[in-house]
Amino acid sequence: EELLTRACWEGKGMKSRTTLMDKLQEFLPPTIMLPPRRLHSLLTQAIELQKLHCPYHNTKSEAGIESISLLVDHHCSREQFPCETMQVLNDHCDEVWYCRFSPDGRKLATGSKDTTVIIWDIDPETLTCHHRKTLEGHSYGVAFLSWSPDGTHLIACGPEDCPELWIWNVETEELRVKVSHSPEDSLTSCSWHRDGNKFVTGGIRGQFYQCDLEGNVVDSWEGVRVNCLWCRSDGKTVLAADTHHRVRSYNFEELSDSNILHEDHPVMTFSVNKADRLALLNVATQGVHLWDLQDKCLIRKFQGVTQGHFTIHSCFGGVNQDFIASGSEDNKVYIWHMKRELPISTLCGHTRTVNCVSWNPVYHQMIASVSDDCTVRIWGPAQQFRNSNTAFNLGSGDGSPSSTNGSSWPDMVS
Repeated sequence: EELLTRACWEGKGMKSRTTLMDKLQEFLPPTIMLPPRRLHSLLTQAIELQKLHCPYHNTKSEAGIESISLLVDHHCSREQFPCETMQVLNDHCDEVWYCRFSPDGRKLATGSKDTTVIIWDIDPETLTCHHRKTLEGHSYGVAFLSWSPDGTHLIACGPEDCPELWIWNVETEELRVKVSHSPEDSLTSCSWHRDGNKFVTGGIRGQFYQCDLEGNVVDSWEGVRVNCLWCRSDGKTVLAADTHHRVRSYNFEELSDSNILHEDHPVMTFSVNKADRLALLNVATQGVHLWDLQDKCLIRKFQGVTQGHFTIHSCFGGVNQDFIASGSEDNKVYIWHMKRELPISTLCGHTRTVNCVSWNPVYHQMIASVSDDCTVRIWGPAQQFRNSNTAFNLGSGDGSPSSTNGSSWPDMVS
């Protein structure tokens, strides 16, 4: 016993032999000594590659190779994907222009031409919506909504001729402040900074303001006619799509601006993914385009959608934001995988133009769409896959859990 202790040796046996082989492995090339668990590594890589090429893979659970069948290739069924109508909400009495899930995925806000915003509670067990509160008084209608990062406040903007916006406290369900600086203003878009203490707003009449929570103008940029705004994660840079078919970057601290991208047609709306790297543009008469903001290059043009000069809002979605969804003037919702130009799913049910689509950021099996047909549609997986446990753990063709690793953007789009 004393000899074994002083020699730091466990004695003969499988464990000591394994330790010895592991030490030898460091000095011997793979051509002489096969690395440990090599077959396991190869099988794991094969499964991950299959998931990477699976058009409907949309799960976040992690499981080892031991729980996955090797008898068949990985394949996610379309029935597991949010392709079926689960609810049709008819509470609005006019065209519905915008919808957006809250950051925690537990609420949905919808804005309408009928001058109201409706807040819906989400039941994560059934992936259904229940009416919570109607926020009234938006005399111009509600064409855009933006949740604060903590989900406690909601900004509502109107259409082109609207000179005011409303900041609602969602927790108290009361109006915090109505912002209106001039009757000549057009405040049609807004975006929160990541700290939730400031936001930017503007419109096509040349207004571009940075405001605090009380609506006071902290900074402004003169003569910028904007269609859409987005605050970047650095807390000081704002992206703005203007009437010159450009998306430009504005830094309010340094008072500097620069071109990011330029389209040949008007950029109606755009959004940016969580990584702050990719931008999704809805371009008039062209459809949906994907751009790399860092390399300033066009990555992909998605096919199928009908886009004229109506304002249509698209979004990123899915566990790793591998998917893109957009409304269309042909009354449909189109869904693409980021790597594919052709849609992987076309959702039918609306009877007029689909103005906006929002993908739940937490419950990834849930999509909302709104239309000029005055309805809100909630989309989800087939009936047998709708309970909460199944919704989060689906993935492989044999019904077993599967893992999804966060992908870098080149893997996602190449």
